Amino acid sequence: MMTYVRVCSLADLAPGSVVSREIDGTPVAVVRCEDGTVHAVRDVCSHQEYPLSDGEVVGCTIECTWHGSEFDVRTGEALNLPATEPVPVYPVQVRDGDIYVSLSPTNGVVAS
Repeated sequence: MMTYVRVCSLADLAPGSVVSREIDGTPVAVVRCEDGTVHAVRDVCSHQEYPLSDGEVVGCTIECTWHGSEFDVRTGEALNLPATEPVPVYPVQVRDGDIYVSLSPTNGVVAS
């Protein structure tokens, strides 16, 4: 059974925004897409290990501000160069107005 950790209130995360949290030593970017859905990915660009949470959210993508790589926060896939590797995607639950994240990657990508 997966363990979920509360990261923030849904009300504190507006559509089109991102917050950075550390869960058991793992940096996590929690993203609320413009459509209102909530997703979580490892808060480290797979290209050069820069925090994705510093980037801009457009639709359901987040852009690394360092070199411009974009990632789909639903799948973790790198959408453009220079990143070629996906980032881990973590399961999210919204319960009673709070956002919870588990560190069991749903896309099979494990942080190195």
